[in-house]
Amino acid sequence: MSVLPSFEKARVLVVGDVMLDRYWFGDVQRISPEAPVPVLKVSRVDERPGGAANVARNIAALEAHVTLLSVVGDDEAGVCLEKLLTGQGKVDALLQRDPTISTIVKLRAIARQQQLLRIDFETPPSHEVLKAKLAEFHARLPQADVVLLSDYGKGGLTHIAEMIQAARAAGKPVLVDPKGDDYARYRGATLLTPNRSEFREVAGSWSSEAELSSKAEKLRTELQLDALLVTRSEEGMSLFRAGRVLHEPTQAREVFDVSGAGDTVIATLAVMLASGAELEEAVRIANRAAGIVVGKLGTAVVSREEIIQDLGTGI
Repeated sequence: MSVLPSFEKARVLVVGDVMLDRYWFGDVQRISPEAPVPVLKVSRVDERPGGAANVARNIAALEAHVTLLSVVGDDEAGVCLEKLLTGQGKVDALLQRDPTISTIVKLRAIARQQQLLRIDFETPPSHEVLKAKLAEFHARLPQADVVLLSDYGKGGLTHIAEMIQAARAAGKPVLVDPKGDDYARYRGATLLTPNRSEFREVAGSWSSEAELSSKAEKLRTELQLDALLVTRSEEGMSLFRAGRVLHEPTQAREVFDVSGAGDTVIATLAVMLASGAELEEAVRIANRAAGIVVGKLGTAVVSREEIIQDLGTGI
């Protein structure tokens, strides 16, 4: 088993939609007399960076350097998110403030480790703030080893095509976590990482591995991608390159919560590539990281030490 490279010199530039994940933990002992719904008595509140902010947090947890570009509202949630990211000095968070919007918040009510309800607050950012973020992207690009674009479909990556073109022209690998059914905007990226359902939405369903490979190669060629990685939940993940397919099976272990697993995968891929690893090795390690993070509750992170320990167990 190979030893992980050092991540200390890796530099990743993350751009995308950030959000604040809020958790209300408590217990349910009765049904409301006002409506047939459970009454959650909240005993603890937790707040964590979500979306592209969780990607950046995952990169920082691996001890790599990460710069995050995004947009938040000029509000309490935006201040909270910035404090969470910069409090320990691990994420260089450059958050453009937009007074016309509210910071995206996903509020989850949880009882006995089960999610009862999720409430979302969100508005798309303004054109002027997005242009300012694009200018900051061009200024920060030369210092990055890898560019990671985390698209949650919230409007923060309006200029993604220009970002991809600029990064590739500068010789920087571009990793994209896609959203929606319009993948043309990701044309020319180095690697796309859709999950199984996201890929099916774009390419259609398949009935065999051969058909899946054919659809993946067709999409990869059309979009002029170096590679396409489809994460397949319990079926592991499959990397499609020109004339080559690599399948990494999932590791048999208890799954506690899959939220944020995609963030961990692309964050680990970016750090591995920024550290000089080959793509196949990066995928193998990212698969291990995903297996670790699904054993944790909510948008969690994985450390380099946890991956090394997991590799050592030979699971």
